[in-house]
Amino acid sequence: MVRSIKNPKKAKRKNKKGDESSSSSSIPSMPTKVWQPGVDKLGEEEELECDPTAYNSLHAFHIGWPCLSFDVVRDSLGLLRTDFPHTVYFVAGTQAEKPDWNSIGIFKVSNVSGKQRELVPSKTTAGDSDMDTDNSDSDEDSEDEEEGGSATPVLQLRKVAHRGCINRIRAMTQNPHICASWSDAGYVQIWDFSTHLNALAESETEVPRGASSVFNQAPLFNFKGHKDEGYAIDWSPRVAGRLVTGDCKNCIHLWEPTSGATWNVDATPFTGHTASVEDLQWSSTEDHVFASCSVDGHIAIWDARLGKSPAIYFKAHNADVNVISWNRLASVMLASGSDDGTFSIRDLRLLSPKSEEDKSLVAHFQYHKHPITSIEWSPHEASTLAVSSSDNQLTIWDLSLEKDEEEEAEFKAKTKEQVNAPADLPPQLLFVHQGQKDLKELHWHAQIPGMIVSTASDGFNILMPSNIQSTLPSEGV
Repeated sequence: MVRSIKNPKKAKRKNKKGDESSSSSSIPSMPTKVWQPGVDKLGEEEELECDPTAYNSLHAFHIGWPCLSFDVVRDSLGLLRTDFPHTVYFVAGTQAEKPDWNSIGIFKVSNVSGKQRELVPSKTTAGDSDMDTDNSDSDEDSEDEEEGGSATPVLQLRKVAHRGCINRIRAMTQNPHICASWSDAGYVQIWDFSTHLNALAESETEVPRGASSVFNQAPLFNFKGHKDEGYAIDWSPRVAGRLVTGDCKNCIHLWEPTSGATWNVDATPFTGHTASVEDLQWSSTEDHVFASCSVDGHIAIWDARLGKSPAIYFKAHNADVNVISWNRLASVMLASGSDDGTFSIRDLRLLSPKSEEDKSLVAHFQYHKHPITSIEWSPHEASTLAVSSSDNQLTIWDLSLEKDEEEEAEFKAKTKEQVNAPADLPPQLLFVHQGQKDLKELHWHAQIPGMIVSTASDGFNILMPSNIQSTLPSEGV
């Protein structure tokens, strides 16, 4: 992000009245400055502006009502895609003003344009300035269009009626057309959206905003056995159709798939937390093991083969634990985000069911000052994770990084810029994304390395930061 004057003319009027030597036609251009989180404060007449060169791709869109939760739907367009333009599929649940106005959106965003940029320019010419001119901007835009498609993505949307707000929604990894949704009315439903996804795949026509019809579709399965509404829900990445759901009354239910597109939900819940269960995550290596977090400040590790009590239960934060993420590439690492703005990383190998002392904590960050709303490990880099917070920041972290003064000096020399990072800014912080209000959830795209999608009260962002693949260019770049 860069900072600039909102209205130079307005700022100029604040000069001394006796200054007759200046006029409105001679207002000096105000230079932009890189904004340093935790160091800089915005003046009364300043605002943050997005620097497009910090992104390989950045797009915003919305589907109507705000969506508290969404999920990326896996597709058959390729397991590892790097070439622009991209096509992506999502499911999302709305938070409408009235219960009957809600719906589940199944949508496709195609022609997601972008450009792969070098972190540091390979060539500099005499007379180049720190700021791009208007001509260079337009040249860059034209290059973007040539290499990554036009600048406007195409949104295609289909809606399924849903009574009540959707607290959380998840698509099954193995069968992505099967989705589970948590309703604020207290029930969990399973849906088959194959018809809608197939229709979107075959269509290339953008639906005008507000023109998409709402389909009335019955869910495959409807479970009303929870005693209250909830947010926690997760499909097993190892056993197709296996699901866990947790509610605000401390209960967790295990779902087992049966023949005939139905589920057997264990009526006896897993219990152990003393407050609302906020999030659930299956292990990526063990069929019967999952983790939960709670408003009680604890994290529990469960083994369904050992009964209905947690195998391990420990204090994780001094406030509510809102979200957790189990690393799929380094299965011993568990990340958690708290209501006090902190997030932690734990090595599960260091947990002991017989010890009350928690020796598993390997990293603890206090960068965010407001509740953590979402946290997720990268599916492509074992040491990288993304975090969103109520402070309207989405941050990306690489835990493998350490402060290196020689490397920093080399970077400054190449960029010819003084980057004076504050001493208390963690070197693991790779990127800060802003511009969304009331961020709620984020997800990496498992098939497009470097792509993150986020939802907030003012809509969705698709972003691909330019620096998350490497922190410093190699020699010869």
